[in-house]
Amino acid sequence: MVSINYAFREISCKIVYYGPGLSGKTTNLQWVHQKIPRERRGELISLATEKDRTLYFDFLPLDLGSIQGFTTKFQLYTVPGQVYYNATRRLVLRGADGIVFVADSQRGNMRENMESLQNLGENLTEYGYRLDDIPLVFQYNKRDLPDRASAEELNKLLNYRGVPFFEAEANRGVGVFETLKSISKIVLEKTTHQDAMPPPEPTVPSPQPRQEPMQSRPIETPNPPSVPRTPRGDYRPHRISPLRFQPLRAVEPAKPAEGTKRRGFFLWRIFKRGGKR
Repeated sequence: MVSINYAFREISCKIVYYGPGLSGKTTNLQWVHQKIPRERRGELISLATEKDRTLYFDFLPLDLGSIQGFTTKFQLYTVPGQVYYNATRRLVLRGADGIVFVADSQRGNMRENMESLQNLGENLTEYGYRLDDIPLVFQYNKRDLPDRASAEELNKLLNYRGVPFFEAEANRGVGVFETLKSISKIVLEKTTHQDAMPPPEPTVPSPQPRQEPMQSRPIETPNPPSVPRTPRGDYRPHRISPLRFQPLRAVEPAKPAEGTKRRGFFLWRIFKRGGKR
């Protein structure tokens, strides 16, 4: 996916060179790296093995000018050609915005070309992409060899989508920059159509007409529900369970006993007479 850095105003696109082993993927990047001015290219990193000249990837950021004030940079990668490095292929292919499939034009390598193209589709499926949806360009390399298939034969065998193709001799730079310019143009066109470019500057909203404040109206509160009163005047909720709370009942004061009343009257009389009975 195209990466947009708003802080540095940069648009970064990733292009992966895919294909069978020794088809010319690394040679393409080496030629581009040699011909581009030093101030417009980054460091080229290449790891070589005995059977293939690329073990992991080649990294080459290219400055291709600006688009709507944003600097455009392309990162070019290659994948290892050996089948047993498929995990590394899949890792390098992650997040690719465009693919250049470098095919070997020799008739003896047609099977390797088909297997590599099928492997490309399978690895894209792992990331939820389809080969029909991603920008793709074919490069038929090694056109200087005598035992080479024609472009029509290669198109019939590989290019079922009818995408752009270029005949190349990567060791001499023939068709190298034409292939790179074509895939770069397709990627940028797709980026623009998908609205991946930065959004326009926000506009200041126009002031709204002032509205007169609404007159406040007194809030009418409903009357509280009536609560039954107990004989003592206390408020008791009318929904409380009768098993836990019982309403209070008025209790009449107890009457003094008859003997107690007479005794009190007798003592009062003694006190009245000054202690005399």
